[in-house]
Amino acid sequence: MLDEFFSAYDRVLQKWPTDTQAIDVNTVHGTTRINACGLVDGPALVLLPGAGATSTVWFANVEALSQRYRVYAVDLMGDVGRSVPGQQSIDSVDELLNWVTAVLDELKLPTAALCGHSYGAMIALAYALRNATRVDALTLLDPNACFGSMSPRYLLHALPILLSPNETRQRRFVGWETDGLELDSDWLDVLALGAAHFPTAKTIVPKRPKPAAFEGFNVRTTVVLAGKGKVHNASKIEAAVRAVLPDARIAILDGATHHTLPMHPAAEMNEILLS
Repeated sequence: MLDEFFSAYDRVLQKWPTDTQAIDVNTVHGTTRINACGLVDGPALVLLPGAGATSTVWFANVEALSQRYRVYAVDLMGDVGRSVPGQQSIDSVDELLNWVTAVLDELKLPTAALCGHSYGAMIALAYALRNATRVDALTLLDPNACFGSMSPRYLLHALPILLSPNETRQRRFVGWETDGLELDSDWLDVLALGAAHFPTAKTIVPKRPKPAAFEGFNVRTTVVLAGKGKVHNASKIEAAVRAVLPDARIAILDGATHHTLPMHPAAEMNEILLS
């Protein structure tokens, strides 16, 4: 079944620009796969996907982003994708954030713009709060558990996947959260096959930052919220962001749910990322 997963992964990657390069960088935690494209000398934009989504999930965004940036999309270590864990697993938030630093160092990026979705947004925020001098700008796409609690209803629907993942449950769950929106079938194969058959490590989750953590934080920050998402209430999260980051740019995409991002609505998503 892993062969089917990697076949689906490669099919989604074929939707990327023709100049896309696969880069493998070595850290103490293993070999990290990065799919890169765009302006070779452009400003660096590092993309961190949601759990199980893989770096391929940005297929609807990279064509536009690559016109302005050198795009580096990362397969998260210990998660589904082509990153290969080493003997030293990531067992703490400190090690997780040190891994991000190691990847940036290996890519020879003293600074980069950082964009994360879902779990990737949790990592991006935790990293920026601890390593602000390495982050040119921060974009958080529907950041769950960063500024407020996740919906009990969402967690209840996700519970069967957490306890015993399989393809059918994964597809049914995404269908419920996206209100049945027709997503790219190849990428859905990546998500469903990965959830069911890919060996993953324990997920290391950064804690929600306390308000004091944002004092003096001056990284330019954009928060994009899914207006129809079921993870949390977008209006409540907007208020929570305003309370700790009054200068942040906040956009609520009325047509988006948590699991349609960053693929849909792509045009609005790309406009925000490029502006």
